[in-house]
Amino acid sequence: MSIHKFLEVAHGLPEVSENESYGGMTSFQVRGKSFGYLAEADETVMLKATRDEQAALVAEAPDVFAPSWASGRFAWLKVDLTKVDPEELAELVTEAWRLSAPKRLAAARLG
Repeated sequence: MSIHKFLEVAHGLPEVSENESYGGMTSFQVRGKSFGYLAEADETVMLKATRDEQAALVAEAPDVFAPSWASGRFAWLKVDLTKVDPEELAELVTEAWRLSAPKRLAAARLG
């Protein structure tokens, strides 16, 4: 169900495109900038996040979240779609999109 929820939220955001990516993953982008990578086979998604958000979520629920890599001011958060709360997933996907979207597009969408 959470893969469905992820796809529902991601496709509900403006200007999202899907592309095949490395390792059989599907990348989700807004205007050419990636904000998520779905690995359907193991029911996980990697989402762009801030370093602070990554650290807080991993500390709070290590059975649901795991750190991926970090670069610059951003980090990537691995999310177990079989364990994450659907509402929290929606918030994380929207935030990942916002971190990647151009400022005007994000402002128009999220007010």
